[in-house]
Amino acid sequence: MSASAVVFYILSFFILATGLLAVTSRKIFRSAIWLLFSLTGIAGLYFWLQMEFIAAVQIVVYVGGIVVLIIFSIFLTQQSGKDLPPPVRGRAVFSALAVCAGFALTCVLLRGYAFRPAGYAVAGAGPGSGGAGASVGNIGAQLLSTTEHGYVLPFEVISILLLAAMVGCIVIAIKTKPEDQ
Repeated sequence: MSASAVVFYILSFFILATGLLAVTSRKIFRSAIWLLFSLTGIAGLYFWLQMEFIAAVQIVVYVGGIVVLIIFSIFLTQQSGKDLPPPVRGRAVFSALAVCAGFALTCVLLRGYAFRPAGYAVAGAGPGSGGAGASVGNIGAQLLSTTEHGYVLPFEVISILLLAAMVGCIVIAIKTKPEDQ
């Protein structure tokens, strides 16, 4: 087994283990911390794939934006140290079925995809192909482009995602007044 495969398996195990801990933890703050580690592991996977820009976006948007907002909203509530309520049995069964369906769909989609061998060059790609490489300048130009292959819409969707995370954190952080009895 090559060193590259070992690094991949270590990163994959780390991502899966911390993701599982984020979902199964009974403390909300610990769940947020495990989510932070899981998303950082995904950024590490992007670094391992030599996609530094995507890894930086992963760290800035998800780790630095959404998870930090979630942690701040947890700190603003008074229930940050309390246990989460146990899951409803019907929801657990539905969640398990949804996970199985998602796994089956992923397997079907991966089976139909033709993976290219390593070193296989795509025609028209690369540094000498007139700007079709994956440099940060080209990525930035495509992010702001309104042409056919531009990414203005996904760029705006990311900003809406951050806005929705902020609104969700504000809703979580709103303190309810205790009822007078």
